Amino acid sequence: MRLLVFSDIHGDLAALERALAQEADYYIAAGDLVSWSRGLDRVGEMLRRRSPRVWVLPGNHESDQAIAEMCARHGLNAFHRQSFEAAGYHIAGLGYSNPTPFGTPGEYSEREIEKRLAAFAPLKPLILVCHCPPKDTPLDQASDGVHLGSSAVRAFIDRSQPAYFFCGHIHEAHGATATIGQTRAWNVGKKGVVLDFGKLDA
Repeated sequence: MRLLVFSDIHGDLAALERALAQEADYYIAAGDLVSWSRGLDRVGEMLRRRSPRVWVLPGNHESDQAIAEMCARHGLNAFHRQSFEAAGYHIAGLGYSNPTPFGTPGEYSEREIEKRLAAFAPLKPLILVCHCPPKDTPLDQASDGVHLGSSAVRAFIDRSQPAYFFCGHIHEAHGATATIGQTRAWNVGKKGVVLDFGKLDA
């Protein structure tokens, strides 16, 4: 079983083409397929070819409603605040980011993130995919000494210790990895990261 997670395409159709060219059993788009919700149907058409194995989160540039409507039109799975099971894992998703200076459509307060993540706490073993990275880790570092991630996401990981965690949002940290307690974590970026369950179980 192969799970591919990618994020922050921002309308880069060539990058999306490269991500989708990889073979996987499940494809998770972890937010910001486009900027300011413009061009969602264009990327939806591309994602459709991997339907029904595509799960989509809203980033901070998209609303939950816009993503849900796009998924309905193109036979995709809206993943915000949802979970499914594969290879003995619960795979759960939360879109949106903590507040930004830009007033984008997909932003939560830290309290809202905390409340929505709490629903996933009983799921074990858990693979968690969020648009927003955890605070004060390599995954949210925008520049030296500047960390822009979510304290609520960090607290959930510290407390619940999902087996694996994936995020995007902070472009400067794309490709970064971290180990947070027992949790292995990635900021996946446009290239994406593949989790191969067969190799994990070998």
